[in-house]
Order: sequence, then structure tokens, then C-alpha cells
Amino acid sequence: MCIRDRAMALDADLMLFDEPTSALDPEWVGEVLDLIRRIADGRQTMLIVTHEMQFAREIADRVVFMEGGRIVEQGPPAQIFGNAQDERTRAFLRRVG
Repeated sequence: MCIRDRAMALDADLMLFDEPTSALDPEWVGEVLDLIRRIADGRQTMLIVTHEMQFAREIADRVVFMEGGRIVEQGPPAQIFGNAQDERTRAFLRRVG
């Protein structure tokens, strides 16, 4: 049984990933992101905390930008990445690309 099948076998309502790539060797990052993409293809609900902005843009239905424990801005990826309303969100995205 592959990792994706194991994750789906849990039949969880929600899967939480807290910075799933932060401690990985760079050679493994792509593999882990691909695994999460495959899980998403199964329509599994996930909450992912990440600094992988391109990945978030590709996979998310909704993006929440937080700072200091509060929500600064939230919306669909096209809005957050293409037309952020809050200056703090725009500044963050300029810095991280």
C-alpha cells in the first residue's frame, strides 16, 4: 500500500499539514509536494501551513494569510496572489516571490 492509499484509508474529514517540507532535504521537497497533490486529487479536505507559495497557488481552493496569530487576508488563490487587498499581504508576496 502506498503512502497516498494509507492517507486515504484513514477516511479523515480533514488532514493537517504543518510546514510539510520545512525540514526536508531539498531533494525530497518535490516528492512530498507531489504526494500532497495526489491526495488533493482524491478531493480530500486539507489544511496546509506552508511557505511554498507556488504550491499554495496551484493546489489551494482558499488561501489565508496570517501574521501574529491573526488573519490578515483570505480569499481564492487568484485574489490573494493576483490582487491582494491588504498591504501586508502584498509586501509578504513581494518578498517571497
